[in-house]
Amino acid sequence: PRSTMDHQPKFFENLSGTGKAIGVLTSGGDAQGMNAAVRAVVRMGIYVKAKVYFVYEGYQGMVDGGDNIVEVSWESVSSILQVGGTVIGSARCKSFRTREGRLQAAYNLVQRGITNLCVIGGDGSLTGANLFREEWSGLLEELAQKGKIDEEAVKKYAYLNIVGMVGSIDNDFCGTDMTIGTDSALHRIIEVVDAIMTTAQSHQRTFVLEVMGRHCGYLALVSALACGADWVFIPEYPPEEGWEDSMCVKLSENRARKKRLNIIIVAEGAIDCHNKPITSEKVKDLVVQRLGFDTRVTILGHVQRGGTPSAFDRILASRMGVEAVLALLEATPATPACVVSLSGNQAVRLPLMECVQMTQEVQKAMDEGRFLEAVRLRGRSFENNLNTYKLLSHKKTDAELPKTNFNVAVLNVGAPAAGMNAAVRAAVRVGITEGHKMFAVIDGFEGFARGKIKEISWGDVGGWTGQGGSILGTKRTLPAKYLEKIADQMRTNNINALMVIGGFEAYLGLLELSAAREKYDEFCVPMVMVPATVSNNVPGSDFSIGADTALNTITDTCDRIKQSASGTKRRVFIIETMGGYCGYLANMGALAAGADAAYIFEEQFDIRELQANVEHLTEKMKTSIQRGLVLRNENCNENYTTDFIYQLYSEEGKGVFDCRKNVLGHMQQGGAPSPFDRNFGTKISAKAMQWISKKLKETYRKGKVFANTDDSVCLLGMRRRNLVFQPVAELKNETDFVHRIPKEQWWLKLRPLMKILAKYKTSYDVSDSGQLEHVPMHSPKEAETGAI
Repeated sequence: PRSTMDHQPKFFENLSGTGKAIGVLTSGGDAQGMNAAVRAVVRMGIYVKAKVYFVYEGYQGMVDGGDNIVEVSWESVSSILQVGGTVIGSARCKSFRTREGRLQAAYNLVQRGITNLCVIGGDGSLTGANLFREEWSGLLEELAQKGKIDEEAVKKYAYLNIVGMVGSIDNDFCGTDMTIGTDSALHRIIEVVDAIMTTAQSHQRTFVLEVMGRHCGYLALVSALACGADWVFIPEYPPEEGWEDSMCVKLSENRARKKRLNIIIVAEGAIDCHNKPITSEKVKDLVVQRLGFDTRVTILGHVQRGGTPSAFDRILASRMGVEAVLALLEATPATPACVVSLSGNQAVRLPLMECVQMTQEVQKAMDEGRFLEAVRLRGRSFENNLNTYKLLSHKKTDAELPKTNFNVAVLNVGAPAAGMNAAVRAAVRVGITEGHKMFAVIDGFEGFARGKIKEISWGDVGGWTGQGGSILGTKRTLPAKYLEKIADQMRTNNINALMVIGGFEAYLGLLELSAAREKYDEFCVPMVMVPATVSNNVPGSDFSIGADTALNTITDTCDRIKQSASGTKRRVFIIETMGGYCGYLANMGALAAGADAAYIFEEQFDIRELQANVEHLTEKMKTSIQRGLVLRNENCNENYTTDFIYQLYSEEGKGVFDCRKNVLGHMQQGGAPSPFDRNFGTKISAKAMQWISKKLKETYRKGKVFANTDDSVCLLGMRRRNLVFQPVAELKNETDFVHRIPKEQWWLKLRPLMKILAKYKTSYDVSDSGQLEHVPMHSPKEAETGAI
């Protein structure tokens, strides 16, 4: 971290792109979200007064020149945010691999004065870009010798700057936690798995699913984690010798435990420990021959590349696009070509070649059979996924389990949020693996007081990851009025630790229980909270389980509404989102749906602001984009209600546009959890359970558990790059209890991004970005930090 002393804050609007020309291209395999990246680069480039050019058909277009390299305007990228694939096309290009091809490409760029390139593609495309940059001055010299350009041009365009963004559904690029398109591909896979589960359930079938990933098992691994698959095959972690037997034993055990279906996921590049391929057909034949189970193979193929980008990918790509323009504006001949990416929740810049080299190292390690090394090189997030999968998929026999004689209770508190069930499942299974007896509390603190508590087993939580809502039942009731009764239940059932999965009420509940410790010894036990609420308003965590699913619901609905509006023309929609006083859903929904404005409580607005928005929309109606979208958080202002804003816009827009309003309501709490929420819920909950085990050991004295320090009541949250346990007592200072939101929220920094992309002049503090980092070569110890 840099000290604030020597750095004045840096503002985007002070960086000028005047006189610069930026070319943007997409190359290699397409990925959902590429268009969002293209849109952000174009609009940010134009915003800083640079010229921006599309390079159509990837490097092929750069070599062919002519109509393939075109200057674009603000409106050129309208309506592409919600489109999958890439609208500027991508082609495999042989000629760019030759020096002649690159010479021609350099000539085409110099003709237009383009010396800044933003390349969106996989590692091959980025390596090509780097070579091009290294050869650039030589290419210009050669062009000058041939008399194609003059010496003046050689001097003027002496340096080529390159910034890469990784668009690849495989998530196979080292140094980036998530590549553009990965989350959307997971959405496609999970949709298919959810659909297949119902038919497999009906017929007691086994399904073998083949997913993409020739050299990288990320999609297979995370989808296996997200749907609770029975077995997964990935290239980085081949099964041990004799896997055929252990797999068949596991499948038949599952059937014996009344599980009606089996799901096996195979990455297309899966291999055994002798580097021989394991195909989906081979797996199917094995199951049929050995077990005689009715087995079907489904190959997902290009479906995974298709469809509309998820909310996550749109926001990721928009943030990356902005960061890429920033990096180009700040690039000097001395800075290496860089890749912009996300680490945890933070935008970072990494040297392009370091990432490429590390990505190639993984392949080399796999080819040479150094599989543990391959997993380690993939990075901490991959390693974490693998460890969590291993922990949750394999049930140990009673003989193998340690016996701790501790009883741990799990409960849901607050409003339902998609992903709560995945969190309960992970908690129960990790708890059982650690040797505890697990208890489920029905209907939150209220149910607890009434004694609605029962032991829950490994098999009881099977198939829970994909279920929306809260299976245990959840209530908003706080424990304060039931303290006596809850203490009784804790004593009767001998509960030694509590795990609470829920929203702001869960946090308040833990504060109340820890305050009651002086009166009741029963509450002197380790307690941990995992944040789960669509509002994402819990202090101590950047994300909460359920918010991603709600964001996708909002985004999908906005897409449909925009479509209806572009049909009717000159129409503005006002959409009300949930979130209590927290503007996360409204703000991020606006960013993901390409809205014109988002009204939130955290940023006060007055009638002048409303007037400015109306005028902005009136101007917009004169362009080719004749529709508007405005999001409003339900509690952003008690007087400027959704109706008020609707009526104001209707009156002021008379003769120019008409208005419609839409309150999204409880659909935002429902639905099957998104891959992110399943995965986040599973991992964060497993980690919380491991913390409970550690605390139980630490606080067990003379035959009983006694914990009464602040650090034994914690909230586990995602903070920037890490998962951290924070005592709830310490989070009090960070909380606005009246409005039930954290005093400081990271996403407010992204607010100007939405405004700039909607063509508003605004101030944007970018002091956080700009430091080139190095690709972390982490030691196995570090894998504990908890990347998602």
